[in-house]
Amino acid sequence: MFDCVMPTRAGRHGLAYTRRGKINLRNARHADDHRPLDEESSCPAARDYSRAYLHHLVRSGEALGGMLLSWNNISYYQDLMRGIRGAIEAGRLADHAAQTGEGWARGDIAPL
Repeated sequence: MFDCVMPTRAGRHGLAYTRRGKINLRNARHADDHRPLDEESSCPAARDYSRAYLHHLVRSGEALGGMLLSWNNISYYQDLMRGIRGAIEAGRLADHAAQTGEGWARGDIAPL
């Protein structure tokens, strides 16, 4: 699944993958949310742009929105796989999988 169009297709449709799960930037609740997608991400698209700005780009049909979200999604998958490879080498794959799943389960439903 990682060697396919999924990250870029999702990005073009307003969906961002993060350490805390998926974020649908088409949703109106992001219109005034000035938090980044992921403040700890190594990807500038996730770290340096607000959800409100990304929401605006997606809702207005600007190509830049899909480009930034695709960049975020590809970066997320690269970091995810880097973490999995490191966990395998350290013999901690089960712990890593549980920790990653906990992050997704927490989700992105924190109040503004």
